[in-house]
Amino acid sequence: MDIIPKINILGFDDLYKDSKIVVFGAPFDGTVSYRPGSRFGPSAIRNESYGIETYSPYQNADLTEIKGCDAGDLPIPFGDTRIALDMIKNFTQNIINDGKIPIMLGGEHLTTLPAVEAVSEKYPDLCVIHLDAHTDVREEYMGIALSHATVIRRIWEKLGDKRIWQFGIRSGEKYEFDWAKEHNTLAPFKLEGIERALAEIGSRPIYLTIDLDVLDPSVFPGTGTPEHGGITFHELMDFLLKLRGENIVGADLVELAPNYDHSGISTAAACKLLREVALCICA
Repeated sequence: MDIIPKINILGFDDLYKDSKIVVFGAPFDGTVSYRPGSRFGPSAIRNESYGIETYSPYQNADLTEIKGCDAGDLPIPFGDTRIALDMIKNFTQNIINDGKIPIMLGGEHLTTLPAVEAVSEKYPDLCVIHLDAHTDVREEYMGIALSHATVIRRIWEKLGDKRIWQFGIRSGEKYEFDWAKEHNTLAPFKLEGIERALAEIGSRPIYLTIDLDVLDPSVFPGTGTPEHGGITFHELMDFLLKLRGENIVGADLVELAPNYDHSGISTAAACKLLREVALCICA
């Protein structure tokens, strides 16, 4: 599949064959319900990542010590959600089938659905760790089944009960909270309970999806649906460090909408979190 020309992200190269992780962008925001613009997230992270050090003092690890490939952004057309999702799934399947670990940069949160579908086909016992401000478990949104507001519900339909752990959730309809508590494992407002989640998951493979609006808007204003009462960057880092060495077979960072933050701090945070996620996976 062709990709959009790029500047390599975080200093990664184009050497796909020898890489362990493959980063790619999914610049799609065709179902957003409030403020569009997350389609510009992947290119913003790529362009600004040159300002991020390769060394992580949090993990005492360096990106230069791992083999990563930046595969660029998928040339996703606008106006056809199904085609966009199929492109993401096919590309993710190629990565997984080659024995590598995908890290996708969104785009809106619906882009997670085809990525999880692809990963779960190789790992039928896949579990999902989901960080977000929003429940995203509606049956439909304004009559549409494929929406960023329904993505976790669609993933649940694929995986089944008690295979999804949701953290940081602080917004949604009442029935969404009730439904999530029954079918998933819901930790609202905060990131507490990851140790218990990992104990329950055991050695099963994990897909990590981080909707960046899990961060408080005072920390991360550059997103399409900001929701106050969120977590701090340090709280998110503490959470990620607990995932070091776990069996993470896929991950994504979604919902950066850089045009709503002219200071650039949201993009800088996304770049730094991408570094930390990559190093956690390779620990």
